[in-house]
Amino acid sequence: MSSAPDEPREGETVALVAVGANLGDRMATMRAAVERIARLDGVRVVAQSSVYDTAPVGPPDQPRYLNAAVAVATKLDARALLAALLAVEATLGRERGSTRWTARTIDLDLVLFGECVIADGDLHVPHPRFRERAFVLLPLAEIAGQTRDPVTGERLESLLRACPGRSDAVRVGPLDPSVRA
Repeated sequence: MSSAPDEPREGETVALVAVGANLGDRMATMRAAVERIARLDGVRVVAQSSVYDTAPVGPPDQPRYLNAAVAVATKLDARALLAALLAVEATLGRERGSTRWTARTIDLDLVLFGECVIADGDLHVPHPRFRERAFVLLPLAEIAGQTRDPVTGERLESLLRACPGRSDAVRVGPLDPSVRA
């Protein structure tokens, strides 16, 4: 099982990243994404959640998702971290189109970046819909339940308790392959 994120070092910000996939070898792709994130300059993965099998959001007839979350401590600013996450997605075959909520090989969403609130072009922190998505809140609350939403002041674990839709989530194991289920 996962633990709370390590404390950030001087000059680092803790960011929470949602990780999901519903095409191909979902678990292998998610683990490859986390490995690539861990190799980014100025980024340390400090916590990883369990992986949950959940129903898709969006068009019907999509495969189910695997969802997880990682906490990273980073010296990058929010825009640079988002750009790095999008680059990791591209290396793993993610093709971004104009249609939202479609099936994908990998999805990396920057959900929280410290206590920052940013709405600038394609960068929105906190992620605008995370509060209404149990498949995001469940793994986030596992690794950072006491973290507060900088907009509402609510703890992630409280947001999860108030969020509908987690009843179909099934824990399938650890995201970190070195952790025994």
